[in-house]
Amino acid sequence: MFSKVLIANRGEIALRVIRACRELGIRTVVVHSEADRESLPVRLADETVCIGAASSKESYLNIPAIMSAAEVTDADAIHPGYGFLSEKAEFAEICEQYHITFIGPPPKAIAMMGQKANARTTAKRCGVRVVPGSEGVITDLDELFKIAERIGYPVLIKAVAGGGGKGMRVAHNKNSLRTAYEMAQAEAKAAFGDGGVYLEKYVECAKHVEAQILADRFGNVVFLGERDCSIQRRHQKLLEETPCPILSPKLREEIGKAAVRLAKACGYVNAGTVEFLLDVKARAFYFIEMNTRIQVEHPITEMVTGIDLVKAQIRIAAGERLRFSQHDIVPKGHAIECRINAEDPEEAFRPCPGRVSEYMAPSGLGIRLDSHLYSGYTVPPFYDSLIAKLIVHADTRPQAIARVKRALEEYRVEGIKTTVPFHLQLLSHPQFGEGSYLTSFLEQAFSLNGHAPSRDGRSEPEP
Repeated sequence: MFSKVLIANRGEIALRVIRACRELGIRTVVVHSEADRESLPVRLADETVCIGAASSKESYLNIPAIMSAAEVTDADAIHPGYGFLSEKAEFAEICEQYHITFIGPPPKAIAMMGQKANARTTAKRCGVRVVPGSEGVITDLDELFKIAERIGYPVLIKAVAGGGGKGMRVAHNKNSLRTAYEMAQAEAKAAFGDGGVYLEKYVECAKHVEAQILADRFGNVVFLGERDCSIQRRHQKLLEETPCPILSPKLREEIGKAAVRLAKACGYVNAGTVEFLLDVKARAFYFIEMNTRIQVEHPITEMVTGIDLVKAQIRIAAGERLRFSQHDIVPKGHAIECRINAEDPEEAFRPCPGRVSEYMAPSGLGIRLDSHLYSGYTVPPFYDSLIAKLIVHADTRPQAIARVKRALEEYRVEGIKTTVPFHLQLLSHPQFGEGSYLTSFLEQAFSLNGHAPSRDGRSEPEP
């Protein structure tokens, strides 16, 4: 086992890794920007190193500074969390060169699955269905128009690199396709340094369902259940739950087998998530991409399985075999995660950084809060607006919904605007209660200007 792990991230995920390491008896080093000097991970880590100015480029994306910090602190391993450098094959390769263990998959697997067009090819090769679309990167408009005509509108243009909804545009006809293509390319280039895009059929009646897997270096791969991530705003997730409310046992088994097959095909090791679109009408699922890292929403899988995924990541990276087999994975109950962002829902979800004047966290049976906030903390304006994840677990879905509502009503974050009120609206919507919501649900049931949801899915002004 490692004696010291450097955490190359910030916020709640850095805190999550610190806690896992502490329970394993591992010392931690947190690298941080100048803007994060007073953050909770910096306060709780065994050692800290300031690696640059506030901007991500000068700090959390600064590979030379991170590697220097690892060397001067004698870290055995680096945990990248999610985002930033977590899916950079180059970073994993540099860790290998410096003889520092990267707590994640091998560079080859990251490169193979991180480039989405290549990932589609790998999926097809091992018999996993993919959404109809282009065979690779689109290089000219004539090719784009031909493929769109062949698969039919609407279509979705997607960046081959990165994630988080960036570099994605929907086009409903030929006239809008050119603009969507150019916008997606520009956004992808700005966000990921790679303007490559590909084309997929836009499946309208769909749920976004993802499969959590763990794989060790001895060829053992297990499926730990699925998560329904269909509650999305501009392709960014806001709420996740497990199990998926409408998934049959047969489809669940098929999705799990497909995820395991894909992981084995690319020589995957460590925690990973295979994402699928579930066509509700056809009762069929299609591979869309693989996230080669721990996911933001991993806690709901932990709640229903009892397995600490971050500890499992660390143990696998240290060379251990998985401590359980597929037969041992028996998810129990229902779990929901609300992503709490420092945003103002009444102002089109405008980011709302600032000082937290008062902070009171909810508690009670089946409630977990992953957050780096505290009273007096100032949320910086330089990074993602996620400030907390409220996770609940209960025996049944209705009980979980009631519990998360109660917890949200108790949650107090004063001094800044948060998405807590929006989540309370969302959880009270009849379609959410039914579990029948699709990826288009938020766009249809809510607007981004403060309107309340109507019972039939249309938005109407609040009285």
